[in-house]
Amino acid sequence: MVYDLNFALNSVNAAGGEKEGRVEIGVPLVFSTAFCTSSLENHTLPTMAAIGNRGTVTEAAGFSADADAQKLRDAMKGAGTNEASIIEVLAHRTIAQRQRIKEAYKQTVGKDLADDLSSELSGNFRSVVLGLLMLAPVYDAYELKYAMKGAGTEEACLIDILASRSNAEIKTICEVYKKEYGKDLEDAVSGDTSGMFRRVLVSLLTAGRDEGNTVNEAQAVQDAKEIYEAGEARWGTDEVKFLTVLCVRNQKHLLRVFQEYEKISGRDIEDSIKREMSGSLEDVFLAIVKCLRNKPAFFAERLYKSMKGLGTTDSVLIRIMVSRAEIDMLDIKAQFQKMYGKTLYSFIKGDTSGDYRKILLELCGGE
Repeated sequence: MVYDLNFALNSVNAAGGEKEGRVEIGVPLVFSTAFCTSSLENHTLPTMAAIGNRGTVTEAAGFSADADAQKLRDAMKGAGTNEASIIEVLAHRTIAQRQRIKEAYKQTVGKDLADDLSSELSGNFRSVVLGLLMLAPVYDAYELKYAMKGAGTEEACLIDILASRSNAEIKTICEVYKKEYGKDLEDAVSGDTSGMFRRVLVSLLTAGRDEGNTVNEAQAVQDAKEIYEAGEARWGTDEVKFLTVLCVRNQKHLLRVFQEYEKISGRDIEDSIKREMSGSLEDVFLAIVKCLRNKPAFFAERLYKSMKGLGTTDSVLIRIMVSRAEIDMLDIKAQFQKMYGKTLYSFIKGDTSGDYRKILLELCGGE
């Protein structure tokens, strides 16, 4: 059985059954065999140019999977590792090309590329490299799994992924999660979260948002009125009404609802969410609104917050740089500069170090 990873952007058809994984410092690599192996010849791997690439990572010209596999093998031969060669190859190939490299490596070396790299590398640099080797939905499923592993949950990861992916992407992530971990993603999320926050995530996981372009003017006014009456106009907040509108209606319709809401309430919808809610529920509703309005700006803000102040939230930085490099990193960079008056490149350069910094800067694609 071969999954058709039907992503609107950043997709390739499932090929290769390598072991893959992203590891944090000190966490052993545990990643089960992903998909049934299938011949690459039998599957068309769409070019990013064909599906509207706004990423910094584009198809390498004159690409040879065999040559790249050999280069990676040479980089890991003998004492020490040539990290520069690893960066040169993996940060400048598309996901589709990396799948071909993995296949070529397995054929010529008889081992999994991800396993070999995992044993040679460490820390955040390893996390980036292993993330780059995964198909997009496999990476998302992996991130979600490890956000819910052990004590505590990284709610930010659940929010970042589920509030920003399309219906098709979420459906595929759910399929991959079930295949990889033998459990429904909805069950995993339900068991790890609670209250209205859980209900919002479960709603997003149904992948039932209207993705049409129809704006029903009368309904938009009604929706705005109902949200207002569920929040600002009453004591306490009826969060279910927010869920019903924000998780179900299409993007164009909701942008109209937000305009109507401001007319009725005198406030921006984001300000009202901040006033009426708190914690993870506030975060997920804000993420939904921000992604509907301007997804690259949402990710720019997440990147900024991951690096500003003392310390760096590496899990967020890595997840966004890996998952958006081939989709909309050009737009994220532009939004970052517009919003913060500094380049994303300069922020990463000032906040990271070593090979970890080098590979992130390559994914960022220059100033």
